[in-house]
Amino acid sequence: MPGQCVIGLQWGDEAKGKLVDLLTEGKDLVVRYQGGANAGHTVVIGDDVYKLHHIPSGIINEGVLNLITPGVVINPPTILEEMDMLLPRGIDVTERLKLSQRAHVVMPWHVLEDKMWNQLVSGEDNIGTTLRGIGPCYADKVGRSFAIRLGDLIQPSFPDRVRKIVEVKRKVLSAVSGGASDLPDAESIIEQFSAYADRLRPMIADTNHILQNAVEQDKKILFEGAQGSLLDIDHGTFPFVTSSNASGTGISTGSGVPGNWIGNIIGVCKTYATRVGGGPFPTEQENETGQHIREMGNEFGTTTGRPRRCGWFDAVAVRYTARLSGVSSIALTMVDVLSQLKEIEVCVGYKLDGKDIDYFPGNIDELRRVEPVYKSFPGWQQDVTEARTLDDLPTAAVSYAHEIEKLVGRPIEFLSVGPDRAQTIHVPDGVTLEDYLSKRPA
Repeated sequence: MPGQCVIGLQWGDEAKGKLVDLLTEGKDLVVRYQGGANAGHTVVIGDDVYKLHHIPSGIINEGVLNLITPGVVINPPTILEEMDMLLPRGIDVTERLKLSQRAHVVMPWHVLEDKMWNQLVSGEDNIGTTLRGIGPCYADKVGRSFAIRLGDLIQPSFPDRVRKIVEVKRKVLSAVSGGASDLPDAESIIEQFSAYADRLRPMIADTNHILQNAVEQDKKILFEGAQGSLLDIDHGTFPFVTSSNASGTGISTGSGVPGNWIGNIIGVCKTYATRVGGGPFPTEQENETGQHIREMGNEFGTTTGRPRRCGWFDAVAVRYTARLSGVSSIALTMVDVLSQLKEIEVCVGYKLDGKDIDYFPGNIDELRRVEPVYKSFPGWQQDVTEARTLDDLPTAAVSYAHEIEKLVGRPIEFLSVGPDRAQTIHVPDGVTLEDYLSKRPA
């Protein structure tokens, strides 16, 4: 079982990119298997900051093949922009990246549809998309009739296919929007995307074949999840979710690698919780605490720049996603962000209509009604950004991490105390936080 996967356990933005970058060392392949350019991963190496939306975080490591597989919806201009950003920094993406011919393409009409539907839905029913056409592209993928896959861009039939689709899309968009002037133009789209195809052609490949060979050759593979498990289209806080399976359930369907070939799944979560856009958020703190966390954690979207909603750690939600995704261990990030707080709250249960429950409701109306039950823990009030081992951390910080692993039911393997790859503490193999704390001097 050569596969290892990094999965977000909250609503995304858990600092997965940093962990993927760390774990890429010694790997042969890094695989992005779901989502689109609505994801934002940041990797910090010393003074170098890499902000990636589409290209896998493993691209920074020389000698590693990066794959974007069929479960991803591809926005060609975004990939090309990232390629052009990386090239002056010494990273030739064409040598390190392969794109699945089966991956679906975000077309200009998808972006128009996204904006149109967003304008028509207001208030608490607005799901707060990134307006990048991701949802409409996935909708066409499932609908099949109007879908375009990456491999189609380099086929002789591509122009005729675009013309037929645009004819229908113009009618729909015009009818719904009342005759908007910015309707898609088939000929300009053909010209634009044919130019994209010329640049992407060397990277378009059958990633299923590449991965199946890699597994049989016992290559070391790292799968990079995007967004977070609570945004999973089937198992998240529907309808306030993304359009793909962002939990561990999506690894196989998105990549084409059977689940029994994946031996280790690391779940990433913050010491607190954040969310972007609409939807229920039981532990949200719309007060000074939430603002403090936002400022200390620089909680603004990598993709959108929008301020993230902030709140306390929700152990009920993370226990649910850890079980859903088959997580083996946890990477706990943003330990440094809570350093100034005297007291830290953790949601350890819910009350629904006055009754105690120990599960994460699947119905959105019920989730809106839950009241979090909190347990308080002492803060550490000490700068931890220079910590590199457990011994460097305050006892209160290690104790907090231990409480989280008990509540979630999975051991903590990594603790992150800052954005740089060096600001990561690996819990030594064979060491548990419980044993470590029992032997640590008072």
